[in-house]
Amino acid sequence: MGILGWIVIGALAGWIASMITNHDEKMGAGANIAVGIVGGFLGGLVMNLLGGSGITGFNLWSLLVAVIGAVILLWIVSAVKRKA
Repeated sequence: MGILGWIVIGALAGWIASMITNHDEKMGAGANIAVGIVGGFLGGLVMNLLGGSGITGFNLWSLLVAVIGAVILLWIVSAVKRKA
């Protein structure tokens, strides 16, 4: 998957994850893309640890993996912010 695919999947995953975790009004397009891309890596790591496949290309499974990773990332960020 090329850089454009990562940006599109990242934007969608970050936006969906921000809506799930109620961060939508606090995040712009750039933050959604960054959270989605990092979430894709994190989700892929989690899926590989669980014995599944991570990001497999530009498809619905990859979007789901990236959303799961982005939600985990936003929950971690929220927990760190609450303690600070």
